[in-house]
Amino acid sequence: MEPVIIAVGSNIGDRLSYIQMAGKFLEELSEGDIKKSSIWESEPVGDAKYDFLNCAARIETSLAPEQLLVRLKEFERSSGREANPVRWGPRVIDLDLIGFGDLVIQQERLIIPHPEYAKRLFVLLPLQEIDSKWKDPENKKNIDELTDEAPRMDITKTGYNW
Repeated sequence: MEPVIIAVGSNIGDRLSYIQMAGKFLEELSEGDIKKSSIWESEPVGDAKYDFLNCAARIETSLAPEQLLVRLKEFERSSGREANPVRWGPRVIDLDLIGFGDLVIQQERLIIPHPEYAKRLFVLLPLQEIDSKWKDPENKKNIDELTDEAPRMDITKTGYNW
């Protein structure tokens, strides 16, 4: 089994409910221990107009990366996410595959580590909570370095549970 980092976000509708549904889905998907971060609220990025709730989970799976991506996208669609949403636009739920063990993958539909994660405090701060020893398998930077280098944004830890 491989440890996998998945970032979760929502910025429209009942954001907390969508995050909680994603948490149950990830618990069922994980074949071993699951570790969930706090839920953070952050300002939108790009054209999104509403604040996001964000968090991250570390799961364990024996699925291949491509199989896991299909399962994540199926969950998004079944939760009401549009098939081809506007990039950085509003979304009921977003599950991003950030890291998969020590793999580095560059395919048309799958890039690991996620190509934008190092610019996103709303991914890095939750990741730092669940895996303080995490290192980017591509550039070898640890989570503390990545967090220090990321662009600043308005982000606050909430008291919500998922």
